[in-house]
Amino acid sequence: MKFPRHMALAFALATIAFGAATAQAASEFPFGTEMTLDAAPQPGSKKIPTLEIGESGEAVLDLWCKSGKGQFSVANDTVIFVPGAMEDRGCTPARSQADDALVATLSDAVNWRRQGDFLSFVGAKTLRFRLNTN
Repeated sequence: MKFPRHMALAFALATIAFGAATAQAASEFPFGTEMTLDAAPQPGSKKIPTLEIGESGEAVLDLWCKSGKGQFSVANDTVIFVPGAMEDRGCTPARSQADDALVATLSDAVNWRRQGDFLSFVGAKTLRFRLNTN
């Protein structure tokens, strides 16, 4: 009779451990992921900015007009983004300003939060990205 109880206890502990591992994985920063800004395209364009963050925190930004690289550092829920040089592809001043504002907001972020397929960078303003899961 003790054998089935031990089996039931082992199963319950394994289930709890699996649930804790799943919760921890959901709270980890999604390195190695491409994501799209949760925003509407600008008038006259279908483009929406994307951000790809490599396994070591290296970032590739493809914005409305500009593109470039940067670096993310993450510790727990704290995030630091340092932008690199941005390449201007000759867009309108309004799109160029929107790109500059997006990079500045990303640089000002101090925390990050993941909710399902969304990753938010939180500072004075919040930027929300949808993780590309395809």
